Amino acid sequence: MARDNKKGFSAYMPVTFLIGCGFFTMGLMDPLYDTYVPLFLRRYIASNTLVGGVMTLDNILQLFLIPVIAVWSDLTRTRIGRRMPFIVVMLPISAVLFHLIPILADVSLWALIIILFIFNIFKTSVRGPIVALMPDTIPGDFRSEANGVINTMGGIGLIVGTLALTRLMNIQVGLPFTVAGGCIIVAAIILLLFVRERIPEDAGEEARIRVVDSIRTVFSSGDSSVPRILLSLFFWFMAYEGVKPFLGLYLVEAVGVAESNAALAQGIAGISSVLLAIPTGYFAHRIGRRNYIRLSLALLTVVLLLIPVTGAIAQGRGLPLNGRLGIFLVLMFLYGAVWIGVVVNSFPMLWQMAAFNNMGIYTGLYYTFSQSAAILAPPITGAVIDLSGYPGIFVFGGVCMLVAWFIMGGVSAGEATDGPVRKQAV
Repeated sequence: MARDNKKGFSAYMPVTFLIGCGFFTMGLMDPLYDTYVPLFLRRYIASNTLVGGVMTLDNILQLFLIPVIAVWSDLTRTRIGRRMPFIVVMLPISAVLFHLIPILADVSLWALIIILFIFNIFKTSVRGPIVALMPDTIPGDFRSEANGVINTMGGIGLIVGTLALTRLMNIQVGLPFTVAGGCIIVAAIILLLFVRERIPEDAGEEARIRVVDSIRTVFSSGDSSVPRILLSLFFWFMAYEGVKPFLGLYLVEAVGVAESNAALAQGIAGISSVLLAIPTGYFAHRIGRRNYIRLSLALLTVVLLLIPVTGAIAQGRGLPLNGRLGIFLVLMFLYGAVWIGVVVNSFPMLWQMAAFNNMGIYTGLYYTFSQSAAILAPPITGAVIDLSGYPGIFVFGGVCMLVAWFIMGGVSAGEATDGPVRKQAV
């Protein structure tokens, strides 16, 4: 490992791209799910608040399932690794269920809700092992760069899902979901055939620890950095998850685009995220992860607050659809370019404080706090839309980003040169 460290991140680039296939699948599913499931629900539900409530279903499952499955994979030992058994079983099943969503959306509301529930159980269960696969394989020094690569793969999936597969909606409503499902199965095969998990020599049976003991260790280190990072990411995900489910509806109902273009905002943000994901990791290595995240949060606050301001100005001047859409998409491009700086560097900060035997705990805690925000945010922003219109959700997001910026100011650990908070839980 030391020899490869001297070569730099380039020694780990090939395996990082292979691991990124798992993130590619998430990039395919998430934007299609977030864009079209609300539209499917609106066939049966008129209230934005209720639509937002149903959209928290996956987040509720993630709150409980991701930490449990991630820790379970920490304790798993098989010939193909500790994460791979979960990936090769649950990812293909997720693909099949994803294909069924638009089919059952035509049957009834209850058929749609049931398939969403079953699909999210499997998709949620596989996310933790996929995410933990990277820090298992890549040394702490290079995890920002590696996270940039795998987020690039996720961003490519997002672009393919939003700007390519959505065009298939004009041919058949369910076709994007079917094609995405096929790509997901191929990605699972690639991970199984070409990624080999590495287990350190000192990570044997004695390294297995109780979940409660590991969580206690995380919060009893005497350093407030872990709680601060977790609380910060709660607020920035309140912003992100509060805005994201309604971007498609905003474009259709407020801007006036056709439903086939409802995913444009996420697609444009995905393009800028792909362009900046890898450079973001290198920049943060130079100026520090905490500094880069705080800079990103400040810029996100500005961008989100500019959306309602520029929208009001454009409407007041009577700009045509193309003009209003163009201004919004420029801001969404900037949003994606800056947001990726937060995403790429926040996970590595937590992983930097973890040891091999509790990597899943830190991964699970990340999702516990992020998904708590994702559960709360959509109903809140749905209610904001019902009360004050779509501009209110962008103001809400800007305020949450600003709160996260303040909290991150007290973080003092998690840089590439730092070690674990404690070597292992005891």
